[in-house]
Amino acid sequence: MPASPSTARALNDRLALRLLQQEGPLTAGQLKQLTGLSRPTVADLVDRLTAAGLITVVGESGEQRRGPNARLYGIVAGRAHLAALDVRTEGVLVLVSDLLGRVLAEASAPIGGDTGTGPAVEQAVAAVERAVKEGGADRLHTVGIGAPGLIDPATGDLRDSAGLPAWHRSLVAALQDRLPGARVTVENETNLAALAEQREGAARDRDTFVLLWLGHGVGAAVVLDGSLRRGASGGTGEIGFLPVPGTSTLPSATDCGGGFHSLTGAAAVVSLAAEYGLPASETVDLPTSEMGGLPASETVDLPVDGPVNVPVDGSADAAGAVRAVRGAADEPEAARVVRGAVARASAADERFLRALADRIAVGAASVVAVLDPGCVVLGGEVGRAGGAVLAGLVGERLRRMSPLPTEVRASGLGGTAVLRGALLTARERAQDELFGPPER
Repeated sequence: MPASPSTARALNDRLALRLLQQEGPLTAGQLKQLTGLSRPTVADLVDRLTAAGLITVVGESGEQRRGPNARLYGIVAGRAHLAALDVRTEGVLVLVSDLLGRVLAEASAPIGGDTGTGPAVEQAVAAVERAVKEGGADRLHTVGIGAPGLIDPATGDLRDSAGLPAWHRSLVAALQDRLPGARVTVENETNLAALAEQREGAARDRDTFVLLWLGHGVGAAVVLDGSLRRGASGGTGEIGFLPVPGTSTLPSATDCGGGFHSLTGAAAVVSLAAEYGLPASETVDLPTSEMGGLPASETVDLPVDGPVNVPVDGSADAAGAVRAVRGAADEPEAARVVRGAVARASAADERFLRALADRIAVGAASVVAVLDPGCVVLGGEVGRAGGAVLAGLVGERLRRMSPLPTEVRASGLGGTAVLRGALLTARERAQDELFGPPER
């Protein structure tokens, strides 16, 4: 059955907008060539999208060319503003962007473990409001949130989880109350990191892969045939509960102690380092090449407390630098120990890293045996700290344990993965609504 004229127009509009999103500004002639539509149809959709405030003339295709055929059309980036949040146990990171995903402002608020639910929520919401103001946004269209814990697949709500602050579950309602009209969505942080790695990071060439999150705790995200898999209860990837050899007990339904978490969680990594005589690291001095965009010849003093609120002039690199600074100050001791071992590369450091890789490979081998993903990405603070060195050691060990060929890669996004995933999710939801056919 052929599409109705209104449906055909909506499909054509959406196709053109997607091309403008992917390719940047285009002329009507370029849209005709890329879409395969007739010249009158392209002219109609350009008029329609311009009248709707979704596209505008942003320049001309050549210095010597003039007239309607030379006009370059681009998406109106200020048509909607978005926010992305990386909600952690100890605080929240926020960025605000335009509809194209260009970062406009960023804020950070540390939240102490003894802070009550009400004050903690207020600090988090205030950080969002500061970023919105600094970014010059009148209002937010969509907010994407990444948080630890399980997401109920039926309701989309963050489920009550032992060990996580109560203010996490209260934040969504507070944002909806303080940001009227904004669409607020929450997703597991590891899932968002995987989406970001798939679009912009280490898994850009993979339709099927597993992200292994190594940080304060451990987790996994599963992408099969291009789609994120959450499971019947939203618990796909709760690998910390995986029973493994080398622990003194078995995990329970309420405690992952004795599971894979006991081998590779932050506390276990620090304990393993002590067994190999590695020094405990109290500070970290990162070259800013690790921070995304600043010269490696410079160093940055890491802020320890107090809010960080930095307006960004449209530069995602500058925003990444601020996130990396805050992330380095808040990263677990385990990540600093691993980073130090990679940097020093002494005999003791190599023995420690190989022992850690052996532990990680135990969990990875179980995942590979069930899913055969072909690729495992090591993310989280510890995975980022280990980089290509740790990924190579895990891959070497995995090849000896599993008959299934599996490439092990280091995260391509490091500490920005969750925020990037939250921003991508917010952008897609906003564009789906704005670029979709009008409601009848």
